[in-house]
Amino acid sequence: MIIRQAENSDLADVLALYTHLHGNQMPSLNNSLIKLWMQIINDPNHYVLLGIEDKLIISSCVLLIVPNLTHNQRPYALIENVVTHKDYRRRGCATSVLNFAKEIATQNNCYKIMLVTGSKEESTLRFYGQAGYNSHDKTAFVQWLNA
Repeated sequence: MIIRQAENSDLADVLALYTHLHGNQMPSLNNSLIKLWMQIINDPNHYVLLGIEDKLIISSCVLLIVPNLTHNQRPYALIENVVTHKDYRRRGCATSVLNFAKEIATQNNCYKIMLVTGSKEESTLRFYGQAGYNSHDKTAFVQWLNA
């Protein structure tokens, strides 16, 4: 599997992969969505990382590097939207993509990476634990905002 950062031409394939994330629907490509995609891929602190096999995007995560005034002004990283195509799960794809994200965070001198999941499935929680994340150091809270 090849891991790389998303490019301009990857939008439709990324959106197709996201249909494997909590049953998301495939949105229609329109100017607003394309403009958002360009904003994301042109942001130097926003990484959409892709795992590719046989020219198919099979796994992905988003990594954000957040500048920070604490911890000796070292940034921290956030990971979101970890997904693997249902036909490629349990093969180490997401682990490889998360390890690539960790390398980028390390290169950016981040002092920590935070990952929050909405999954309650024991296998998913165990996966994140095996990938080096723990649920003991921090308490996460989410407040959903209406659009």
